[in-house]
Amino acid sequence: MDVNEFLSQPLVARLATNGPEVRPVWFIWEDGAFWWLTGSYSRLEQLLTEDSRVALVIDTCDLSAGAVFSVTCQGVAEVVPLDRAKAVRKLTRYLGPEDLWPVRFSAPLDDPATKMVRFAPDRPPRLHDRSW
Repeated sequence: MDVNEFLSQPLVARLATNGPEVRPVWFIWEDGAFWWLTGSYSRLEQLLTEDSRVALVIDTCDLSAGAVFSVTCQGVAEVVPLDRAKAVRKLTRYLGPEDLWPVRFSAPLDDPATKMVRFAPDRPPRLHDRSW
């Protein structure tokens, strides 16, 4: 499996901001960057304003097969205006077709406070096989 195939799966990433503070995020990997949503429901924009350095880990673990794969990245994240089409692509990969989404996921796309975080890692992501 290559890194782009791995990152195209609907996996949960764990984002660490300075503090450290760690949170799960749903993401999309496009244009050489990870993208996810933030808004008035989160302190993430404030945390990134204070210190934009982050680390991101995406991993899988299949205990029955002993298969462990991971991608770890570091760099600077920036809060950018909402790209609705990109946000819909991201949410669709986790929730399926837009008309089936619960309101709590679709409503923020119409909230002017909703933005996106763009994280282009310092180095291109590499998939690590940590299987045993």
